[in-house]
Amino acid sequence: MRVAPALFVAVLVACATPGSQSASSGPRFSQGGPEADVFGAAKGYPPGDRASFFRVPFLVGSQSHLDEIFPNRLVRRADRPSSMERAKSAPALRYEYQGQNLALDDYMARNPATGLLVARGDTIFIERYQYARSDRDRFTSWSMAKTVTSMLIGIAIAEGRIRSVDDPAATYVPALEGTEYGRTSLRHLLQMSSGVRFVEEYTGADDVSRLSADTFRQVGPGGVAAVTPFNERAVPPGTKFSYASVETEVLGLVLAAAVGRSVSEYLQAKIWQPIGAEADATWIIDRSGQEVTYCCFNAVLRDYARLGLLLAHDGNWRGRQLIPAAWIQEATSVRPDQPHLWPRTATPYFGYGYQTWIFPGARRTFALLGVRGQSIYVDPASRLVMVTTAVRKLPVDPGVAETGALWRAVARDLGR
Repeated sequence: MRVAPALFVAVLVACATPGSQSASSGPRFSQGGPEADVFGAAKGYPPGDRASFFRVPFLVGSQSHLDEIFPNRLVRRADRPSSMERAKSAPALRYEYQGQNLALDDYMARNPATGLLVARGDTIFIERYQYARSDRDRFTSWSMAKTVTSMLIGIAIAEGRIRSVDDPAATYVPALEGTEYGRTSLRHLLQMSSGVRFVEEYTGADDVSRLSADTFRQVGPGGVAAVTPFNERAVPPGTKFSYASVETEVLGLVLAAAVGRSVSEYLQAKIWQPIGAEADATWIIDRSGQEVTYCCFNAVLRDYARLGLLLAHDGNWRGRQLIPAAWIQEATSVRPDQPHLWPRTATPYFGYGYQTWIFPGARRTFALLGVRGQSIYVDPASRLVMVTTAVRKLPVDPGVAETGALWRAVARDLGR
């Protein structure tokens, strides 16, 4: 997800049921939501098809059934789901936004959220759904998948399947030999600092539109052919942050080649089953069978929370180190000698690590973000996580700034 200046406060979305605050921390469900009729309530929130899935009347359905529209690969759940406790009562959160003092119910009534979950440690404090979505729906990640890809790269390095983060991509994907991305190090790809020209503005006529056609929309052949058209070096590598989804797609090609199996299989073995995921997930693939690693992962809300909690514990899941802690520390921090990645330099608010958005300030806090309001916010110091899914009408929507205010209230009241 590209963060525009209007979103500098924070980018995230949430969901809850309109009405009075409940004392229960159990799941709450609502058939409606803000502008429900506009989002297709009268027709049961239809998902549309490959031509219409991004049109507003189909967003609720498509963003929770994307794997019914596009081919995908299964990521199987654990044989035995990990336990998640629930708080005895839901916190009575209040947040400040545009001079107003608002409650969680107000947030739900004002924002097109499909799911919201707040957890700390192994305890769920809030879990809400609206627009007739439920805890069985698989919500698409969009660019939250980028951080997942980064974590798998870190595991592959720890296993010796990838030798170094400073290896060029062509070391693992020989078909990239002689291209600018082939000459780019994995580090600079992870940091969106390749220097290769790529325009991502969500206009429908930019480079990311071409990439989506060649990958999850399956218009083109996918695979290496989807990334090689972008082959002009605009600035030296490692000097400028420039958000480019194609760089994650190159990382996905490297990962699959290095581990000798699909990205989905690697995720299933190394993270999904070990954290005790309760539901199958899916990952959209291109025509070559390659996972579209810059987006398009689909999972239920509580499993997104498990993923966030794994990151909040620096890769340790209940005593088992799944992702090297040093990798997560590096992925979610910005070094002093990389000013182009600093918060308020890379973007007007966020900094950037390894496919991960980094908050300003001394306290290490980071986020997984996706267009239209998908996010996982993580505060490792308090083991606090907030997961949101939504159906913002615009890919880059200034309305998500309100979610930043909600997150600050969550961190204030539940952080330790």
